[in-house]
Amino acid sequence: MDLNAIQMFVAVAQMGSLSAAAIHLDIPLQTLSRRIRELEHELNVQLLQRSMRGTRLTQAGEKLYEYASRGIEAFAQGKSALISDQDELRGRLRVALPVAFEPWGQLLRDFQRRYPQIELAVYFTEQRMDLIAEGIDVALRVGAIEQDTLIARYMISYRHQLVASPALLERLGEPHIPDDLLRFPCATWSKDSSTRSQWTLGNQTLEPAAIVTTNNYLHLRNCALNGDCITELPPFLAVQAIKEGSLRSVLDNYPMPENPVHLLYQSHRHPSRLVRVYLDFCQEYLQHWCPSLAQPSPVTHPQAESTTRERVGC
Repeated sequence: MDLNAIQMFVAVAQMGSLSAAAIHLDIPLQTLSRRIRELEHELNVQLLQRSMRGTRLTQAGEKLYEYASRGIEAFAQGKSALISDQDELRGRLRVALPVAFEPWGQLLRDFQRRYPQIELAVYFTEQRMDLIAEGIDVALRVGAIEQDTLIARYMISYRHQLVASPALLERLGEPHIPDDLLRFPCATWSKDSSTRSQWTLGNQTLEPAAIVTTNNYLHLRNCALNGDCITELPPFLAVQAIKEGSLRSVLDNYPMPENPVHLLYQSHRHPSRLVRVYLDFCQEYLQHWCPSLAQPSPVTHPQAESTTRERVGC
């Protein structure tokens, strides 16, 4: 019996469809379908029920999967045990990031220095991606986790901060309480053009008078640097400008909510060794990069949702 065909069958069972399994295995759909048919012919049973809604296991398929998945698991563990030298790690790792998540650039550079044989394919987007359909191995997600079909590993948390240029504050004065913002021009982040943003500052929530709404924090930073408005920024996009004096932090006594950062990957039982190495590297790296933020996640179930408000960007 062909072990490759068994692996393909297990992948179809785990991914839920032939097309998703073909993407995951990086093989043509026609090849995968043919190999499954050949396996069914060899065993003289129907393993899969195909329909417009996807692929389901037959009773025979469920029985084969129960035993075959254990064998594949043991084989994967044995194979990993043989590959002990990290320099032998090679392959293509496909990751997705929010557009303005600047600190991850240095993390990726250091990752490739440690694992020079791994090719990184990095995709920047503000959209929530279908990891299977888009062929993404690991996606960075900020905010609430909604897809219960994905595994989320907690990385860090941080708070946004309100900033403005010294020129704007000199012209309009300094806000002292959140309600003072209602007399200031503001620029806000929003996931789409039809949604109006709210800011939660301490225990108070308000809707600022937005003269600009965008899904790009770099544009918000430029608006603030130009003296046009008060805006919110993730700390890593504000720290250098504050240090140089071109921006000032305002209303520090009214902190914004925490934003958890997770790495998401597909929920099949055995992520590739590249994915596992990347996850572990990121967690280790962040403990040194910002140890005060890299706290253990309070979520114990690997697929449990975060309670933080939804946010696609950083």
